[in-house]
Amino acid sequence: QVQLVESGGGLVQAGGSLRLSCVASRSLLSFSAMGWHRQVPGKQRELVAIISSGGITNYADSVKGRFTISRDSAKNTVYLQMNSLKPEDTAVYYCAADWVIGKYWGQGTQVTVSS
Repeated sequence: QVQLVESGGGLVQAGGSLRLSCVASRSLLSFSAMGWHRQVPGKQRELVAIISSGGITNYADSVKGRFTISRDSAKNTVYLQMNSLKPEDTAVYYCAADWVIGKYWGQGTQVTVSS
């Protein structure tokens, strides 16, 4: 089993920054990839950023240049640094981990960007 606990969400004005954290119950080396996804009501969950076990990162076009995914293996933690936030970034953000027996999700953290 894998537990993922997100934190760091909140309310911020447009142009501001937030850093999300995701602490995993297992070593990050256990996972082939970890990522951040987001979802707004009535829409499908979308991938925001992903980091592979080898450290390769990839981003949705809508966040390139503004968001950065990183990890601290010693703390079993993955981060999402979000800068220049826009109202359209408002969503519930979920951490996900790809493990050998499946994909695991955190409970989500709300990010609200006011205009």
